Amino acid sequence: MTKLSVNINKFATLRNSRGGNNPDVVKAAIDAQLFGADGVTVHPRPDERHIRYKDVYDIKKNITTEFNIEGNPQEQKFVDLVLAVKPTQVTLVPDALNQVTSNHGWDTVANKKYLQDTISIFKHAGIRVSIFVDPDLKMVEGAAETRTDRVELYTEGYAKGFAINKETAIEQYIAAARRANALGLGLNAGHDLDLNNLSYFAQNIPGLDEVSIGHALVCDALYVGYENAIQLYKRQLKHS
Repeated sequence: MTKLSVNINKFATLRNSRGGNNPDVVKAAIDAQLFGADGVTVHPRPDERHIRYKDVYDIKKNITTEFNIEGNPQEQKFVDLVLAVKPTQVTLVPDALNQVTSNHGWDTVANKKYLQDTISIFKHAGIRVSIFVDPDLKMVEGAAETRTDRVELYTEGYAKGFAINKETAIEQYIAAARRANALGLGLNAGHDLDLNNLSYFAQNIPGLDEVSIGHALVCDALYVGYENAIQLYKRQLKHS
């Protein structure tokens, strides 16, 4: 079954808006594990506007489930953090410094040498590497040449198109997934996946190892509770 990694950035956003430590981000990570999530994801940014670098260290000490750290490796501080914490997985995302949220994948052709060098640093430290890519066959093929372990398909396009025509919306993702499978790449996905579109995506994408979901899951948790939200998302993945 496809694994669910819960992105807890939004807990940190809420905490930082008021100061103090409510909600407790470390507890959010511990509870995600307790409530059945297969992993915890964080995406620290240089301005620490949500997850702080200290949070990452504290979370690592308190969970045993898979830990995934996302971020832009062009920031040396991020590289140093990942090497110090040694998570299960690092997901490399080409975010600009002040970007609100991730909105595109790597150009794996133009950045091939840079990605090869960066990926080798993390893999040498025993950390699984995934890189964020658009559902473009050339980008998937380029990713294979970087020697990454996995790619994470950027799914905003699928999510936007789902309500209009789900069959059309998923076509390029199926093609990209099949190419990744053929090239021996592990396959993750994330961005704007929710309770409405997740099941269809997971059932139709071959070889889907993991989805990372934060914003939608936390929004649902406001209505149904954190544990229930995690279980509802896990249920969407049951037949993947």
